[in-house]
Amino acid sequence: MRVLLAEDDARLGKLTKYMMEQNGIQVEWVKRGDEIVEYANYDDYDVLVLDWMMPGESGVDACKRLRENGYEKAILILTARDDVTDRVTGLDAGADDYLVKPFEFAELLARLRALGRRSSQKIQQDVVKVGDFTLNRTAKVLKKKDQVIQLSPREFQIFDLLAQNLGIVVPREIILDRIWGLESEVSSNNIDSYVKLIRKKLDLGDGKTMIHTIRGVGYKLEAE
Repeated sequence: MRVLLAEDDARLGKLTKYMMEQNGIQVEWVKRGDEIVEYANYDDYDVLVLDWMMPGESGVDACKRLRENGYEKAILILTARDDVTDRVTGLDAGADDYLVKPFEFAELLARLRALGRRSSQKIQQDVVKVGDFTLNRTAKVLKKKDQVIQLSPREFQIFDLLAQNLGIVVPREIILDRIWGLESEVSSNNIDSYVKLIRKKLDLGDGKTMIHTIRGVGYKLEAE
């Protein structure tokens, strides 16, 4: 997951960024509100986490401006304002969620996961090309040119998830959540074993691989 964090409080911003990164989230941190729209339009984030009161432009005003320009990704507002009318103002500006300071980091992370899932639930193509491979989601078939690659249902789900996020690091936690559910007893070692089997079946030769391990985080699929 990739997050744009807009927070002008240096201590809170540094701590929030650290906690997100420790949980496999890639974070870009800006300290001025007038940077939000520029960064959001320039790069591809799964969730924007915007402090309400920011120098230059408030997080709520930036949120409203983004929505008016057709921005569709998830937005969460952070604020010390806990009045109902303030919450309504934030949501009416286009925010998907609202978290009052001070907050527990566990709750922030849970809300980010929920927003990330919602953000990724976009219309998907039935047939996707990844290098020499063709993934047919309807038929649950992966082919390399005209040759069918025999994947188990779990292997297909993992490859499909990585293909949906081509070129983006997918944390092990997200793989576990999307394929098995967070309450499952499946471990990171199980996921690693599945990925190893998928690599073997793809067999690019010359020691090459499409699925790259990002140490301590997860995996990234790249076309050949």
